[in-house]
Amino acid sequence: MADNFNSTRRRILKANLAPPICASLTLCLIFLVAKSAAAQTIPPTYATMKKVQATIPLKDGASLAVNLYMPDGAKPDDKFPAILEYLPYRKDDWSLARDWNLHSYFVRRGYVTARVDIRGTGASEGNPPDREYSDQEQQDGLEVIDWLSKQTWSNGNVGMMGISWGGFNAIQMALLHPPALKAIIAACATEELFHDDIHYIDGLMHVDEFELGMDLQLGITRAPDFPTDEKSLATRFDATPWFLLYLRQQRDGPFWRRASVAPNRYADYKVPTFLVGGFLDGYRDSIPRFFEHVKAPVKAILGPWNHSFPHDAEPGPVIEWRDEATRWWDYWLKGRQNAILDEPRFEVFMRHWYAPDPNISEVPGEWRVEKTWPPQDASTETFFFQRDHSLGSVAPATRDTSQHELRYIPSIGLEAGFWWGDFTADQRPIDAYSLVYDSAPFAKDTAVLGRPRVILQASANAPLADWFARLSDVAPDGTVTMITGAGQGGVQLKDTANPTDLVPGQTYRIPIELHVTSWVFPAGHKIRLAVSNALWPMIWPTPYPMTASLYLGGADASRLELPIVPSESASRPKYPAIEPAPPMPEQVTSKGDTWPPQDWTVTHDLMNGTTRVFWSGDDSSKFPWGNTKDHEQMSYEVQDSKPETSKVHGEGSTTVELPNRTLIWSVILDVRSDAKNFYYHFERHLTENGKEIRTKTWDDTIPRDHQ
Repeated sequence: MADNFNSTRRRILKANLAPPICASLTLCLIFLVAKSAAAQTIPPTYATMKKVQATIPLKDGASLAVNLYMPDGAKPDDKFPAILEYLPYRKDDWSLARDWNLHSYFVRRGYVTARVDIRGTGASEGNPPDREYSDQEQQDGLEVIDWLSKQTWSNGNVGMMGISWGGFNAIQMALLHPPALKAIIAACATEELFHDDIHYIDGLMHVDEFELGMDLQLGITRAPDFPTDEKSLATRFDATPWFLLYLRQQRDGPFWRRASVAPNRYADYKVPTFLVGGFLDGYRDSIPRFFEHVKAPVKAILGPWNHSFPHDAEPGPVIEWRDEATRWWDYWLKGRQNAILDEPRFEVFMRHWYAPDPNISEVPGEWRVEKTWPPQDASTETFFFQRDHSLGSVAPATRDTSQHELRYIPSIGLEAGFWWGDFTADQRPIDAYSLVYDSAPFAKDTAVLGRPRVILQASANAPLADWFARLSDVAPDGTVTMITGAGQGGVQLKDTANPTDLVPGQTYRIPIELHVTSWVFPAGHKIRLAVSNALWPMIWPTPYPMTASLYLGGADASRLELPIVPSESASRPKYPAIEPAPPMPEQVTSKGDTWPPQDWTVTHDLMNGTTRVFWSGDDSSKFPWGNTKDHEQMSYEVQDSKPETSKVHGEGSTTVELPNRTLIWSVILDVRSDAKNFYYHFERHLTENGKEIRTKTWDDTIPRDHQ
């Protein structure tokens, strides 16, 4: 998944630390010492840093380009651990300013960080990968880690760090156990590819901006010269778009599990792991799973953010997490006994109610510390669906007479965002076409922390049906704020690797584990659980018009199970102020790059029942050698009476303005469907000074495989 890719996914609370309650004086002293250490800011050892461009030779003769960020003023015999960030996101232009700002904190505290372009991307040689997290990427990664550990400045220890793609491959490299890799930090990343990654959200087909933008960026040659000779263009420009490969992998299995830890490789995972996640990010479920399944040391911070690092997050509050990350690195890479493993290892932001707002800049709430996961003082409260659409503590007595029907409306779901936790508005428009169940108003503040669970007893009169559950807060004035949700493909109930058509009219038990969340329902507010069969444009619509039935009562009644915790916590972490980066030697400025885009329209054709969503976004940057401009736009279209004929259209371009040349790389993506097939069309174009110098087109028909 992209790390704040182009126009997508970019988005200081200090709590007082209450005295801990300890069973013994010794334990109390240990806890106080640990928390005191956590509250201290580790001062920088070096005032400035320098960037050294180098190449890493590989065994097959290719070489990878690396920017080494090094302490400036180090003595010749000083030895430093290395921290690797390994990405395809163009270290010399697109991520240059971001890398300097992020890495400076660690470099000034005695680390060498390495920003390596993956083979065939950015300034690195070789053919580009044929997919994310390829075997070649991992094999090269093993050689990179070994190379870093053997440099004259190295103390032999290597860590890996990254957000999104960089977090994904840090987890995957840890699973391979390279000897020099001692620990990792993975932000906004997952170890479960088919269920969580951006291509099949909850195992259900999703067409994201990433598919457009990543394929655009793969075709662009290295900065700052951007060569357009045949050798440079052939390997990149002509490489097959990745989404075409992903469309052929519509079910779980070896393709996805090759690079996944889940579901059955947790016992093989040995590397200490620090996870960072956000409640407005689609990959946050990796945090509870790591705590539950991994035996290696695990530490985590889970905040209110979108797909971003906590010191540069949207929405806020932001925190200076790199201080704690440095202590993690100090322990594992420098051998400093700083008591970090004696502390509670999970810091989480408890979100308080706020009105639905897709542009919220600061989420209300407070930080708290949990010693264990699940929280040791958590309990489960069960709410049963009632015939009057309420939530009650007792299930209806029988199933046969307690039934609600739901007509499938393929075009509903925009208010829930483009992935779980993203841009969310008031949920009432989608709730109007869902089965909705409300609790009584709470008599007191009630806190939820964990993964809510929904059990449905349901049927559909079609062979393919998806089920979605959304948990929301209903305020006294009627506004509805979504808290979390999840989807479940009916055909995947028995086995995600071997989906099976539903038997129309047959009742199925459908468990839906919602994505991890935190929330405090204020007194007077209600819980709402909404059930639908569509969540468009997040999930591609199933192809058959249908009516579904939800059965409420009986022995295994339809219900919501909520993880309840005390609304107040005695232990709260404390974070230092955000540390600004030292000035860059290169002058780089950027503007744009916001989500949601400001150009956002939804149109409904009432005569034929067609709904269309359109967005566009722009970004530009200035470098010493020239300027770049990025543009992206996408439209999603569905017709309620003909859900099989859904389609997506996307266009993207990157313009590179050099002193004597203007280059424009552009792409067009079209995906449409009928009841049996997906139809894929993709174009790449390159113009130089207004003249088209290269173009390539891909077309394919891919059978629908239970999606």
